[in-house]
Amino acid sequence: MNKFFTIILCFSILKAWSQNVSYQLRMPKPQNHYYEVEMTLSDFKEKQLDIKMPVWAPGSYLVREFSKNVNLVKAFDEKGKELPIQKKSKNTWTIVSDGNKKIKVKYEVYSFELSVRTPFLDLSHGFVSGSGVFMYVDGHKDLKGSLEVVPHASFKSITTALPKAAISIQKDGSQTFEFANYDQLVDCPIEIGNQTVFDFMAVGVKHTVAMYGEAYYDIASLKVDMAKVIEAETAVIGVNPNKEYVFIVHNVVDGQGGLEHTNSCVLSVNRWTYGPSEYRNFLNLVAHEYFHLWNVKRIRPIELGPFDYEQENYTTLLWVMEGFTSYYDELIIRRIGLYSKEEMLGKIQSAVNYVEGSVGSRVQPVAHASFDAWIKAYRPTENSANTSMTYYSRGTLLAAVFDAMIISNSKGKQCLDHFMKHLYQKFYLDLNRGFTEAEFKTELEKFVGKNLDDFFKKHINGTEIIPYAEIFDKVGVFVKDITTFKPSFGATVREENGRVMVKAIRAGSCAEEAGISVGDEIVGCNGFRVDQGMLEGMMNGLNTAETAELLFAREEKLLSVKVKMTNYRKPQFQFQQEVGGKNETLYNYWLR
Repeated sequence: MNKFFTIILCFSILKAWSQNVSYQLRMPKPQNHYYEVEMTLSDFKEKQLDIKMPVWAPGSYLVREFSKNVNLVKAFDEKGKELPIQKKSKNTWTIVSDGNKKIKVKYEVYSFELSVRTPFLDLSHGFVSGSGVFMYVDGHKDLKGSLEVVPHASFKSITTALPKAAISIQKDGSQTFEFANYDQLVDCPIEIGNQTVFDFMAVGVKHTVAMYGEAYYDIASLKVDMAKVIEAETAVIGVNPNKEYVFIVHNVVDGQGGLEHTNSCVLSVNRWTYGPSEYRNFLNLVAHEYFHLWNVKRIRPIELGPFDYEQENYTTLLWVMEGFTSYYDELIIRRIGLYSKEEMLGKIQSAVNYVEGSVGSRVQPVAHASFDAWIKAYRPTENSANTSMTYYSRGTLLAAVFDAMIISNSKGKQCLDHFMKHLYQKFYLDLNRGFTEAEFKTELEKFVGKNLDDFFKKHINGTEIIPYAEIFDKVGVFVKDITTFKPSFGATVREENGRVMVKAIRAGSCAEEAGISVGDEIVGCNGFRVDQGMLEGMMNGLNTAETAELLFAREEKLLSVKVKMTNYRKPQFQFQQEVGGKNETLYNYWLR
């Protein structure tokens, strides 16, 4: 290498190192729900800079247009002179920087949707989901930087997985954090307020829990039970990649689930979830989001990282990311002793019957459900049940199927755990990347011991019913087909303000054939005014080919139709352990 090239290379490296982005986050009036953001850009040489706001939050596969909440975007040079700035697209602003070494960008973000994926601020607390608050410089997401959080005077605590700066806490309560790149910044949600915070150790890792909202939880019990979940899940992969981990828990009236991050997660739960009958549901959610620190944050499709924050990131493998995780969140509860083997088998049976008994399962393959999550999964309509199936549920039963296949092929020496551990080692640790669908299938074939072309064609990219009896017989489970074929109206109704309203119509049903539509008000049946119970009773009492005359209102016009009852075939299966059978040992290994 010649000296001139060496000098140029060193200069380029030093230039890159000198560039950085820092943020200051303020919330002077929480009651107006606005965060004030100041973004400082240092040592950028470009005459123009594009700053962008993400359109989605990783882990929640819907374009949410976060820029709709952004107001008053302005830019200033280091002397405070305002610089020209122009909005270029829905989420892009162009700054005429003229080579200023330091530029301050100021804007405000309206934050009043309390969910695990959106920012929120009021007098009770602040929650920062980074992709909905922090902009980035186009082409420079790899830059390191810092974030100073200046809480409102009434907020005394800040909880996040972001590492603290060397000098972090100031007299006014502000704290400064550091990030290696933009991905890390937005992958670490922040809870700001007066949350209850406690710590516990599990598998040598410090875990911090920040509890927002009133709820009747017992901290001592949570420490013990959450640690059990973490220990059981770490045993699946064999290693926990974190030194510290943060749970942010929102105890609210309407719990919405969770969202995973690399070394933290956010849980939104009903404040009464800690009672005796609901507590397992809370631990189940803990298990789900915690397992994601491996499955999706590290074991992942190649499309899911590095992220494109401006548009959809398509993958056909969400059934693995979410479905396998849903399988493990139940299996882990079994492994720590909160489900019996019979209960766990019942969970698998329920998943199978829910999926195979749904009309949409015969229309939408699970690979398509994954790919179309962006336009279907988060935007259900009255017709969704007829045309789609959630990749969570179908992925769950596929995980159980592959688990059984691996156990059978290895004669009880391996299970799905070993396959997940293999993916972690090969793609995350060795190759440091995600896998393609073809690579996933190839690696899975090694563990199940056979070519899966036909299986993927029929059950992943197709909609045929899986041969459950054949597969589960090999791990000591007798599967009986109890498919029903009986009269069914096919319309779901609900009583609202004394009116019987049609809420859903099953495709191919006699209700659809007769011309009943969602939004119709059923007024009468066979000459009688009906309420919901009376209508359902009269329709359920009809035999095949018998008719009923319905009077209904549509757009204030009264109409009548004759409905001729037809049969509906609903696939269903019954799972039962073959006690004392030749594969009982494999059954016990599977549901250990």
